[in-house]
Amino acid sequence: MLKKISVEQIKELRNKTGAGMTDCKKALEASDGQIDIAIEALRKKGLASADKKSSRLAAEGLVESYIHAGSRIGVIVEINCETDFVSRQPEFHQLAKDIAMQIAACQSVFYVSQDDIPDDTVAYEKNLELQKEDLLNKPSDIRHKIANGRVDKRLKELSLIDQNFIKKTEITVEELVKQHIALWGENIKIRRFERFLLGEGLESKTNNFQNEVSSMIQNK
Repeated sequence: MLKKISVEQIKELRNKTGAGMTDCKKALEASDGQIDIAIEALRKKGLASADKKSSRLAAEGLVESYIHAGSRIGVIVEINCETDFVSRQPEFHQLAKDIAMQIAACQSVFYVSQDDIPDDTVAYEKNLELQKEDLLNKPSDIRHKIANGRVDKRLKELSLIDQNFIKKTEITVEELVKQHIALWGENIKIRRFERFLLGEGLESKTNNFQNEVSSMIQNK
């Protein structure tokens, strides 16, 4: 049976390492509440002290592109760091390439993080869940609890940094970035990206044109 981890333990580990609250909680659970083992685990993952650097300005970096085999999917992504020294490093270029490949592979992803998802999108997703038939006859508090859980899952699906890294599925994209923050000792941010799918939007435009022509003929 897993030992219950207290909020105080999580705060203590966070103060000692600078890692995120969720990362601290996972490390403590895996170490059965032993702080020293949890600290070592966070260091091995490169997560210790990474969050302390996340608020620092990252204005250097590069724009990377990736074209998938067959030239039917293309991605452009901007990744920022603090210095041009880091931006010139082969590992940083590889990180950018890996992120671009990740975006090409995860076509349900539309935002860098959940913080970037507009409030109206979140409200729409929650309203959609609340209207589903399997929840309609449940008490209001239970309906909202289940809906919130489903919405949280949906928001993670839309967020790039919450995805499992395609080359190493035991870590997330966020953890991958934090490992590189720990490697160079400076902040790294995925700022923005754009995905291009061959022929995307053409069908609807064709249909609109056909409707226009049909309407013109009927009005004659």
